[in-house]
Amino acid sequence: MKLLTTFFSVGLLAVALSAPVQAQSTQPGGHGSMHGSGTMPSGGTPMGTGMDPAMMQKMMKDMMPAPGDSPATVAFKQAHVKMMHDMGVTYSGNADIDFVRGMIPHHQAAIDAAKIILKYGKDPENQKLATAIIAAQEREIASMQAWLAKNAK
Repeated sequence: MKLLTTFFSVGLLAVALSAPVQAQSTQPGGHGSMHGSGTMPSGGTPMGTGMDPAMMQKMMKDMMPAPGDSPATVAFKQAHVKMMHDMGVTYSGNADIDFVRGMIPHHQAAIDAAKIILKYGKDPENQKLATAIIAAQEREIASMQAWLAKNAK
């Protein structure tokens, strides 16, 4: 239930935030403007996102559980939303630290997806691959956590 609440909260937040992004990016001097001209690069997409607000809203809608989704699909969607949430790290300005902090949840999402295959998948090759992914990603996460403990002070 807690994950489902987080799911809907993330979706509502994305929808709520898309309108201000669009408004800011079209106003002269707004965050997405080019030299205060009020225009946006890429034919109307907010600078740096590569997506317009409608595309972002569709992406968020597609990540929400829908009637008729299989249990595996719901699990994949939940894992994806969790990853996107957890990758929202506070940037330090140090590229190495920021990279590692963002990669840990990314690698955890690979573990989560592999566990979904182990639970719902039927193909033996995918089961074997999922098991290997879990082992490899757990090692890499441990390595990144050790690096952070040593370097992110």
